[in-house]
Amino acid sequence: MEFGVQYLSYDEYVKLGGDLNIMPFNLIEYECRKDIDEHTYGRLKNFQEQTMDVKLCLNALINEKILYNTTRGKSSESVGSYAVTFDKPDTKEEKQKKLSIIQKYLGESKLEDGTPYLYKG
Repeated sequence: MEFGVQYLSYDEYVKLGGDLNIMPFNLIEYECRKDIDEHTYGRLKNFQEQTMDVKLCLNALINEKILYNTTRGKSSESVGSYAVTFDKPDTKEEKQKKLSIIQKYLGESKLEDGTPYLYKG
């Protein structure tokens, strides 16, 4: 399965202390990358290599996502062919936490032309 160009590689994630296996990491990295893309309006998609700020932001988002997934309640659970579903949408508090992380790490970051990553104009 192809996940595109990752902003944070699995090896970098492990060096930062991450302990997920590669497939859960790939899935969560993809989801968190989409959160960054949403707030940067896709400005970072075409970079061959991301800055340390982006990598650390993504690592923090991954850790927050792991915490969120382990503390939220199940929305459904089956017994035959065992299945668990966590399909509750992000709460207002969780969305604010993600935005806070993105602003903390990328709030001062700028493209080569001086455009801030989070510029909304």
